[in-house]
Amino acid sequence: MLVDVERRDCPCCGGTLHAIGELRTEQLDIVPAQLRVRVTRRPRYACRACEGAVVVAPAPERLIDGGMATEALIVHVLVSKFCDSLPLYRQGQMLARQGITLDRSTLGSDVYVRRVGRACWWLTPLYDLLVGTALSAPKLFADDTTLPVLDPGRGRTKTGRLWCYAVDDRPWCGPGHPVAAYVYTEDRKGIRPAAHLAAFRGVLQVDGYPGFKRLAGDRADASVGLAFCWAHMRRHFYEFHAYTQSPLAAEVLAQVRALYAIEGLIRGHPAEHRRQARQERSRPVVEALHAWLQVHQDRVSAASDLAKAIRCALRHWPGLTVFLNDGRVEMDSNVVERAIRPVALGRKNALFAGSDGGARQWAIAMTLIQTAKLNGVDPQAWLTDVLERIVSGRTKATELDTLLPWNWKSNNSAAVPAVAA
Repeated sequence: MLVDVERRDCPCCGGTLHAIGELRTEQLDIVPAQLRVRVTRRPRYACRACEGAVVVAPAPERLIDGGMATEALIVHVLVSKFCDSLPLYRQGQMLARQGITLDRSTLGSDVYVRRVGRACWWLTPLYDLLVGTALSAPKLFADDTTLPVLDPGRGRTKTGRLWCYAVDDRPWCGPGHPVAAYVYTEDRKGIRPAAHLAAFRGVLQVDGYPGFKRLAGDRADASVGLAFCWAHMRRHFYEFHAYTQSPLAAEVLAQVRALYAIEGLIRGHPAEHRRQARQERSRPVVEALHAWLQVHQDRVSAASDLAKAIRCALRHWPGLTVFLNDGRVEMDSNVVERAIRPVALGRKNALFAGSDGGARQWAIAMTLIQTAKLNGVDPQAWLTDVLERIVSGRTKATELDTLLPWNWKSNNSAAVPAVAA
């Protein structure tokens, strides 16, 4: 915008003014997203000598045959729901402000079930590739959360589980790319993670869920080692201290805080550097805390929450100390905890998945969107391009690795800041 003086006469002598520069200021502005109609024109040709010969180029492939929504619109619905936690009825209200009236049932049944479901069908091979990439890593974070799912015929919802398997080597400058892979199951039986991790070999960083313990214990070759989470251990002492102001709990919290201070100094350094620093600085703190816990477990009431916290810590101590000898291991499982958090927000706003199929679509969408964010890729731009390439056949099934976020990012500029480790 140009703002100029009305007259170019000198206010002193009346002579003509000449430009010597300009004052420039900048403000952030926004152009609201607008829906538009994309028209595809295919000229038809006929031969004047042959009345029956009509030639026209074949129609481009669509995500849904005869569907009105483009890949970009479907991805917008996906990202709005699974990345920004906007339920479909809210998206309908936003469209209404632009003059596009879609009632909640229309948006839910037509756009979501048919079109978003179809998009997830097209994206399933890429989803499977991402899940396989995560589960083939030598170090993995794992956790799960509830996902209410509509249970037809019973008038209520059932409680499914969404498992998250995350990889993030950035804190130790590792070679792998960050991935957050989600898998839906109808329950939380131990056979579920055992099936997911059947081919996994390496360090599994988890909370205290018994299913993971059985998984590691069942491996006769000790191919799965468990690393437990200091944040979960600390939580029991923190909650007890918050209610009682116990000096004993405060002592534990102080020692854990000292360990995290060391971690803050070595985060982002190579694994060997981290291991050496932990051996020199963290190990004495850990050993002193272990001795302190052993002494005090018999000095407090066995029925108190403090005693329960001490017993829980000592029971998991071998897994809590894995990080001392392996610079790749974190002190906690916060990587996967952060990956689970968007599910909780989406669950709060959307209330439930419409079916087991819808829950599996939830897992597919979350895997693609959260992995894109971890790699600093704009999910909207990436998924739109991916769908267009897959649907049109420009990218074959044997070339899906070129569409992985980190490979796609190297050839595209649509990126956002990567989520912090």
